[in-house]
Amino acid sequence: MIVLGTAAALAVAAFVVVAWRDRRRESGREDAAAAREAAGTQQRYAAERHGVQGEVWRRQTP
Repeated sequence: MIVLGTAAALAVAAFVVVAWRDRRRESGREDAAAAREAAGTQQRYAAERHGVQGEVWRRQTP
């Protein structure tokens, strides 16, 4: 009985620790908005680079 009780207590403690840790990791609304804004900025820069590379290619071909 003591072994089963100890195992159950350890399992519950592990569950509580993991749940507490994951709750601290949750991102807020500001983080989600910042991530969307960063992704949009990254896509805009990539599109601009792609356009510039196309212009360079057009100028080089006769």
